[in-house]
Amino acid sequence: MLYKSSVRPLKVVMANLLTVFLLIEVFAYGYSYGQYGLNTNYYLMSSCPFVEPVVKNIVNRALQDDPTLAAGLIRMHFHDCFIEGCDGSVLIDSTKDNTAEKDSPGNLSLRGFEVIDAIKEELERQCPGVVSCADILAMAARDAVFFAGGPVYDIPKGRKDGRRSKIEDTINLPFPTFNASELIKSFGQRGFSAQEMVALSGAHTLGVARCASFKNRLKQVDPTLDAQFAKTLARTCSSGDNAPQPFDATSNDFDNVYFNALLRRNGVLTSDQTLYNSPRTRNFVNAYAFNQAMFFFDFQQAMVKMGLLDVKDNSNGEVRENCRKIN
Repeated sequence: MLYKSSVRPLKVVMANLLTVFLLIEVFAYGYSYGQYGLNTNYYLMSSCPFVEPVVKNIVNRALQDDPTLAAGLIRMHFHDCFIEGCDGSVLIDSTKDNTAEKDSPGNLSLRGFEVIDAIKEELERQCPGVVSCADILAMAARDAVFFAGGPVYDIPKGRKDGRRSKIEDTINLPFPTFNASELIKSFGQRGFSAQEMVALSGAHTLGVARCASFKNRLKQVDPTLDAQFAKTLARTCSSGDNAPQPFDATSNDFDNVYFNALLRRNGVLTSDQTLYNSPRTRNFVNAYAFNQAMFFFDFQQAMVKMGLLDVKDNSNGEVRENCRKIN
């Protein structure tokens, strides 16, 4: 199912209605991010007015065929922005002379490249050389959140595509074995507060983890892991390192069930459960577990901020004709 069958709580509906009204105002006037050269109406001002419906339609069709792609698109956007900024570098294929970001161990499970390719192909037909791959990825991730039942929000556009993609840069990705202090440090180096880090971690409300990412918790059973859930994880791992384990019980729905799982010590990764175990982040987990509207608001704010990391402009970027290779 693409949409949830249950009715959203009234406070969430009202929060999204308020966001829609704000977006209508932004659509009319646009909103600029001065030092970045970005604007929410960037493509309305640069001869490609149908960018938004093209992206939304292709993402919607992709998720109807495979709802699990929502998690893939959001994760890909995060892995792009966290390394070298939001410049589409994670989309670039390796060559005989260079091993690119996408072929690092931390990126081998990324999914949704074909969705970005389909969007780019259609936009190149309509307005060649205008829309960057970095913007396409940012919009696709935003729309994946919405179509999975999450909050409505807009993002600024106008990013340019980077010309660097190297496997060695991915060493800066946060590891699934990180504890709260390591996560706070890693995200802090990119300008995020502990609360913003927890909000962004809430993207794990979608998708699955592979046994290889959490089997370290099973050799000597992690005391922070619920005993029954440890047995569930062990059964998953009996099928091998690549066996998938959903992060929560509604792995295709964007909601706050992930945070409720942490309260029950049912976090899949070390980096999940540590958010509840640490006094530095526990209050944020509790707040989001009991207030989905608060989580939605903080998540969208953090996503917009993430989308501004080290964006490229005309002086140090380009608009790729093909998202998989530099022009």
